Amino acid sequence: MQQEFAFTEEDRQFMMLAFDEARGALARGEVPIGCTIVRDGEVIARGSNLTNDTRNATRHAEMDAIDKVLADVEGPDRSHIFERCRLFVTCEPCIMCSGALGLLRFAEVVYGCRNDRFGGCGSILSIHETGCGGCGGESTALGYKLKCRGGLMAEEAVALLKDFYATGNPKAPKPHRPLASGNKQDTTPVLLPDG
Repeated sequence: MQQEFAFTEEDRQFMMLAFDEARGALARGEVPIGCTIVRDGEVIARGSNLTNDTRNATRHAEMDAIDKVLADVEGPDRSHIFERCRLFVTCEPCIMCSGALGLLRFAEVVYGCRNDRFGGCGSILSIHETGCGGCGGESTALGYKLKCRGGLMAEEAVALLKDFYATGNPKAPKPHRPLASGNKQDTTPVLLPDG
């Protein structure tokens, strides 16, 4: 069972921007996950999945937004830029993204629905609490824990994912199941994506 958290109106506003990104991804034939990075109350980047378009499984929404921030930062601030950042993402970060967010020391992650297949913030692994093993060097040895809150607009996030997976992912290199055709309603349960 997912823990209940209190969310503010500001949290909801930033998550709605992440949903704008997710809907854009859906329109492009991507897994509909979007995110927003906020620093000191200001949006500094937005991202969405690019895995189908780039044929690169690492191009998750979080990585897209992180790259946009890093493109604008040089010098000594580059390694500490995320310490005052909050990330709002429509679906729980996967194990890969949870590891990256912890290594970058994000102040907080707020997500929509759980990711019961690949979630790294408690659904499958608790990377947000344990780190990602030896890859973090001193940062994980010092016990950095990534603060995560989930469940904000979860139903809306699941609905977007169901819309996408109802007909299958036509751009998947190897479809996991046959693509639906016509108006036939697919009632196969949705398994949350890996990005």
